[in-house]
Parts: sequence; C-alpha cells; structure tokens
Amino acid sequence: MTDTRTLPLDEIDRQLIAALQINARESVAVLARQLGIARTTVTSRLARLEKAKVITGYGVRLGQRLADGGLQAYVGITVQPRSGKEVVRRLSAMGQVQQLCAVSGEFDYVAWLRTESPEQLDQLLDQIGSVDGVEKTTTSIILSSKVDRGQSF
Repeated sequence: MTDTRTLPLDEIDRQLIAALQINARESVAVLARQLGIARTTVTSRLARLEKAKVITGYGVRLGQRLADGGLQAYVGITVQPRSGKEVVRRLSAMGQVQQLCAVSGEFDYVAWLRTESPEQLDQLLDQIGSVDGVEKTTTSIILSSKVDRGQSF
C-alpha cells in the first residue's frame, strides 16, 4: 500500500482534488476537459489518490437550508489526565456528536455537535459535562457558514 506521507502530489493532482471538492459527482469527461488532460489520465490519477488514501471517500454536503433545521455547535472539552480513552468511548456513543477530534492548545478535544433544538443542545451539553473525566467544556454555536470548502468538521 502507498504511504500518504510519501505520495508526491503535483499541480494536476491538486487541481483534480480542488475540482472534486467543488463537485464530487463531476464526470471524468468534464474533469478531463477542465484540466486539459485525457480521461484515462483522470481515471488513473483518481485510482492512485484513492489507493494512497489521499481521497478517502465522496459524500453529500447538506445545503444551509437543510442544516438550518437544527442547531450546530462546537464544544471544546478538557479532560482529567489519563481519562481520555474513556471520555472518547462515551462521547462516541452519543449520536449527536458528529465528529470528535484530539487537538493541541487550550482543549484536549473538540466535538462538532448537531441537535434539533436549543433544548436538545442543552441536554447534550449536560450529558457531556457529566461524563467521568470531563473537567470543563466551552461551547460555540454556529450562527452561519462564511466559507465552506467541503471539509467535515
């Protein structure tokens, strides 16, 4: 298997990835035209990027209209020493935790939450705060998205 740390990406790879971030369903023919290369080149580069796990999947991004049906928030979580594994296990079981990342800086983890209402967010934050090992949480509610390059966070 190819190691993603050593896979060289050239300008065409970067342009291909950028085009797919705009529209992951774009046809190989259109991508080839946009990049000025052969369809077989696009196909082989996609296969190479997928095999090296540079591209790990293709997904659906919800439009703001649908996302507005609920509430999104980020919560910074500080945990007690040596309790991270259990905190991660407990948070992983909460369906409204969309993503959990270990981070450097002020917090140990940052979680992306999605709930249907402020009341549900309040209940979820109480649940997170009551997990053994959680010392502190700091929450930021998403008001609007200003830039979205298709990354899941």
